[in-house]
Amino acid sequence: MGIRVTLCIVLVAFLVAKVSCQSGSNVKATYHIYNPAQNNWDLNAVSAYCSTWDAGKPIEWRRKYGWTAFCHPTPQGQAACGKCLRVTNTGTGNQVTVRVVDQCNNGGLDLDEGVFRQIDTNGQGIARGHLIVNYQFVNCGD
Repeated sequence: MGIRVTLCIVLVAFLVAKVSCQSGSNVKATYHIYNPAQNNWDLNAVSAYCSTWDAGKPIEWRRKYGWTAFCHPTPQGQAACGKCLRVTNTGTGNQVTVRVVDQCNNGGLDLDEGVFRQIDTNGQGIARGHLIVNYQFVNCGD
């Protein structure tokens, strides 16, 4: 019986650790001017970190979601490229799904300006220069 309880505790701890790496709460989100539509959704044209792996993807894939740089510790680098996040503005509750196309070092997210403005419906994020958001990794569906 003691071994079963220990195994259950270890399993629960593993699942909690796995889930915590898949989301973030009260994260600072700044904005970056990628201008994806004006740059024909070309990751090379905007010097996005993920262009090394994802620039050759079909244009439908590249424009399916808004863009973001992912700056949290896990996953990092190439492991984050192409993944999707559901981002929620904690102040308004507005949500958007974005694709990770870049990396950054601000400790949060660096949303494309258009995406930032989509969820900043009260204008407070632009006024402050950042939003506080929650994010969760989601299936991109592609």
